[in-house]
This record gives sequence, structure tokens and C-alpha cells, in this order.
Amino acid sequence: MDEALLRALIPTVIGVLVRRGADFATAEDAVQDALVEAVRRWPDSPPRDPRGWLTTVAWRKFLDTVRADTARRQREERADNEPAPGPGRAADDTLWLYFLCAHPSLTPASAVALTLRAVGGLTTRQIARAYLVPEATMAQRISRAKHTVSGVRLDQPGDVATVLRVLYLVFNEGYSGDVDLAGEAIRLTRQLAAATDHEEVAGLLALMLLHHARRPARTGPDGGLVPLAEQDRTLWDTRLIAEGVDILQTALARDRLGEYQAQAAIAALHADARTVEEADWVQIVEWYDELVHLTDSPVARLNRAVAVGQADGPRAGLAALADLDPSLPRYTAAAAYLHERDGDLPTAARLYTEAARSASTLPERDHLTRQAARLNTRLRG
Repeated sequence: MDEALLRALIPTVIGVLVRRGADFATAEDAVQDALVEAVRRWPDSPPRDPRGWLTTVAWRKFLDTVRADTARRQREERADNEPAPGPGRAADDTLWLYFLCAHPSLTPASAVALTLRAVGGLTTRQIARAYLVPEATMAQRISRAKHTVSGVRLDQPGDVATVLRVLYLVFNEGYSGDVDLAGEAIRLTRQLAAATDHEEVAGLLALMLLHHARRPARTGPDGGLVPLAEQDRTLWDTRLIAEGVDILQTALARDRLGEYQAQAAIAALHADARTVEEADWVQIVEWYDELVHLTDSPVARLNRAVAVGQADGPRAGLAALADLDPSLPRYTAAAAYLHERDGDLPTAARLYTEAARSASTLPERDHLTRQAARLNTRLRG
């Protein structure tokens, strides 16, 4: 069973059903039912035309639903006579489904979940596991999201910025459950990049590839988090790095800088250094200045403060950090790191312990706890 093929066909088939008159929610449900049939029947009897088979079965599933509702009988009869669409619309269907799933009226969490379900082809159970929530909770979230976008026509212009934000959030969910959300985000962003000529789409794809290249070095043999400064860079995927840098350079050459290109440029500078000390921190700070100018993001300002600590010394970094809200995520961890570099081990140990208590993930909490324990051992010795 070629799961990649099935997932690639989902947007196309949903698009066919919607153009024939199905509302988005019912079309998506019908396609999911057709996928169940495919999983059951294809291993023993694979179709010669997978797209045609899936479209036919999904359309029948949709008609079964319509027939159950007598109030829709007229719509069913009209749709029954609709001619089959010709080839060449698959890429457009995929792109419009991105826009639907990233509808501005949806919360970010709902938009991400709907993207994974409708475009990524994940089941509700898989998405629930990735988010660590009950399947029923995720089912309700997806149902509400589908209802919200059901009235949106496929011929309405979409918002690329919203689509990119959803994909960025999907990628940042990282690696959890039985589905690699980072890998899913890259796969979906590649599709979007192939369907639209937009420098920020390219910038986001480059950013994802450059970060994903570090994946083999991000965790140790025990599963513990390994920070950037301690990673074995020989484990980084040089093929992904080269691809990301090439995509980024092409995007930057268009001279229409956006936040994802700026973030990718920072990631590229890290990828170009053999050690954290050899990174061009002055240029990294300059790129963070660009990112802050573009977004005014508190998170960007926090990361900039850490970069300033590398470029101009830990006290300069602490001074930059002092201008920020201490309630920012990872603020305390950044302060601990800079105080340690400045030689103030008691303060750093206390802050690492404090940061561990508010860590958002178990690997992060364990890492910060180990950092605090390491410094306390040194202080006792």
C-alpha cells in the first residue's frame, strides 16, 4: 500500500467533489471513507487508475450521504449529471485546499488540525496522538473547523500568509505521536512551493529543510535533548542543508525579504559553521534585527538577545534581555544560559531549575533539569 500516493491524491479528489457540488465537510468525509476502502481493497486488487478509483468511490460515498437526506434530492440529481473534470486541476485543487484549511476565522490549532486531516491525509486518531488530546476532542475540533469553511467557495482568493503560518505551526509541532509532523509540514510545503511562485513560500521551505537537517543530532542515545552548541554536526544532513541554502539564495535574490527568509538566513549561518563558536554571530544579530523589524516578535527579540550574548559578550546579551517581558517562553532558560557564560553559576543554576518547572515539553524539562544539576555539582565541588 503506497501511503504517500494516497495522501497526494486526497486534495485532488476533495477538489473534484467540491467542484461537482459537494460542500467541503461532506466531501472530506466521503474521501476519508473512500480511503478506508482503499486500505482494505488495494493490497489484494490495486487499481490501474488510483485517482479515478478513489474519485469514483468517494463520489459514491457522497451520493449515499446525499440520498439519506431527502431535502438534498434536487442537488443530488443535478450533481449526478455533472461531467467528470478533466486533468490538470490537481495542483490548483491542492492550493485552494490550503487556503480553505487556513481560513482566517479558524483558530491556529483548528487550522493546523484541518490541514493535517484534509490535505495531509492523517486520521483523526493520528492527529489526536500528535497533539496529546483525546480522539473525541480532536474530532470535535476538526468538525467545527470543517463547518466553518463549508461555505467558502473555491473561486475566492486565498491568503498565502495565513497558509504559511499554518504550515509553520505544523512544523513547529515537531516530532510526536506516530506521525512526524515536521516531515508532514515539509511535504505539504513542497507541494505549495510547486504550485505557487512566492518568495516567502520558498523561504519557509528553506527554513524547514535547514532545521530538519539537524534532526539526527537533536537527541542523544537516551532520547534526551541535545542543544545546538553540543550537537555533533557531522550528523547533520548536508543534502538537506545544500537544498535549503540553494532555495534561500534564489528567494533572497528577488529582494522581497520576509520573515521566513530572514529566519532561514539565520539557520543557514548556523549550518555553515563547524562549531557554535565559529558561527558568524555578528551577521546573525543583523538578521535578527531584520526579523524584529519585519515582525516585532517578542520571540525574535529573545533569540536576538541570546545572539547578542554570543556576538558581544554575555553581559550585552543580558542587557538586551532586560528589555523583554520575563513571562516570555524560554526567557528564564535564556537568562540562565547567559548568566552561566558570564560566570555567575549560582544564579544560572537557580534559573535553570526555575525554567525546568515551566518547560512546555518533557525533553526540554529534562534538559534544563540536567543543566541545573550539572552546575549545582560544580558549586558543591
